[in-house]
Amino acid sequence: MGENRSGGSAPTVLRIVLGRRLRALRVRAGVSFEDAAGALGVTSLTVRRIEKAEVGLRIPYVRELLYRYGVPAAEIEDFVALAREANRPGWWHAFRDVLPEWFSAYVSLESEASVIRLYEPHYVPGLLQTYDYAAALLRTGFPGTPKDEIDRRVSLRLRRQDLLDKRDGPAVWAILDETVLRRPVGGAEVMRAQIDRLVECLARPKVRIQVMPVSVGAHPGAFGPFHHFRFGLSELPDVVYAENLTGAVYVDRPEDVVAHLEVLDRMSVQAEPVARTREILGDLRKEL
Repeated sequence: MGENRSGGSAPTVLRIVLGRRLRALRVRAGVSFEDAAGALGVTSLTVRRIEKAEVGLRIPYVRELLYRYGVPAAEIEDFVALAREANRPGWWHAFRDVLPEWFSAYVSLESEASVIRLYEPHYVPGLLQTYDYAAALLRTGFPGTPKDEIDRRVSLRLRRQDLLDKRDGPAVWAILDETVLRRPVGGAEVMRAQIDRLVECLARPKVRIQVMPVSVGAHPGAFGPFHHFRFGLSELPDVVYAENLTGAVYVDRPEDVVAHLEVLDRMSVQAEPVARTREILGDLRKEL
């Protein structure tokens, strides 16, 4: 991670985790990249790419590496079973016709996160959007696109929202700029329904929404939207996602992640408290 993803095969989270486990096993066994590559008859670059989850986990390679690292036979079979699972496409693969490769990595991270914190200065986050709000945004973002393709894109967005109903789904903490709620998307009726949706989401125990008032003025997150993911897996560090017009950046360098997390913490103090959000939404709805 840590660089723009605009092509290639976006890995599932499990593949990332297994790549890191292979690296840990190699280091513990005192095996160099060159020696591991020699056991496979490939270049050291291939081993590096396996560990970084940049390529799929070829089962013969996995077996040979684990054997070379001194892993017991029974544990090798358990690892291979996980590798087969990691190589299976995620549910979002069915939407690959409308899902950019750089964003499929996001959906994978989102699906496995234990906590998602985000700041959004422009629009309601996808996990909290209504159908009509999402459709209006996508029609703006993809002008001239056929209705059936827009419907596919909206269906993908709504399918992601299944996370909110999962018992082991992530806690979601969103800080929305006040302009998000005042920017008309799809007309007054669509905005009223969208605000109602946010009120419904507030009733979920694992969803927190704060509003950053315009009156606060300049604040540390004003440079743009970003999402912070935390996972319940020791092998997977926190990841920050920032999107741009043609791709996205995934950052996992500790000092960069901490900088983003500190900004979220500071903004959470500056924003209206969660206990005020329902009242704020109600007032804004009356204005529509």
